[in-house]
Amino acid sequence: MAAPARSTVCVTGAGGFVASWLVKLLLSTGHYAVRGTVRDPSGGKNAHLMALEGAGERLRLVKADVLDHSSVASAIAGCDGVFHVASPVPSGPCPDPEADVLAPTITGTLNVLKACYEAKVKRVVVVSSFVAVGFNPKWPKGIAFSEDSWSDEEYCRKHQEFGWYFLSKTLAEREAFAYAAKTGLDVVTVCPTLVIGPLMQSSISTSVKIFLNYIKGGYDSIISI
Repeated sequence: MAAPARSTVCVTGAGGFVASWLVKLLLSTGHYAVRGTVRDPSGGKNAHLMALEGAGERLRLVKADVLDHSSVASAIAGCDGVFHVASPVPSGPCPDPEADVLAPTITGTLNVLKACYEAKVKRVVVVSSFVAVGFNPKWPKGIAFSEDSWSDEEYCRKHQEFGWYFLSKTLAEREAFAYAAKTGLDVVTVCPTLVIGPLMQSSISTSVKIFLNYIKGGYDSIISI
């Protein structure tokens, strides 16, 4: 009897904290061939991915830039599903928020979705963030956040240190749902909160850096959502 065919899925930003664990999980099931997008497939920064069990047979790293539609489309072509995880997470003030945060997050998300639509991908999972939902001082206290909850865009703009990140995730998720409504593409978003845990890669994630800064006294107060 022939072995069942594996589905091929793409994970954008495969070398990041969340994406690395996702790649490991997908490989561990034995049901998926994984195509991971990274900035430099030959770089040592992604060695932890190729060391994963099953990586030699079922993981392929490809170079792609989310701001370059053609490179994204090439990476996604032939995939059954896509996990869009790639997104810049600044650890402090941004000198050029448009170029450093907004464009890679918003335009990058749209490029991925367009490539998925063109490739007839069955489903796209976009990793958003709780900051797209819960950064809204007008939200009634005691009322649970839901799919109808959105961060206040103007309030995000006024937050000097992390506001551009909050805004980028809010706008990107809105654009994702608008694109899904227009095209019929099956899009699901997930909104993690603070992401911490064991590290697979050689450098610590931005969320962990922020958490360490609190422990070391780098901030005077906890961010109020």
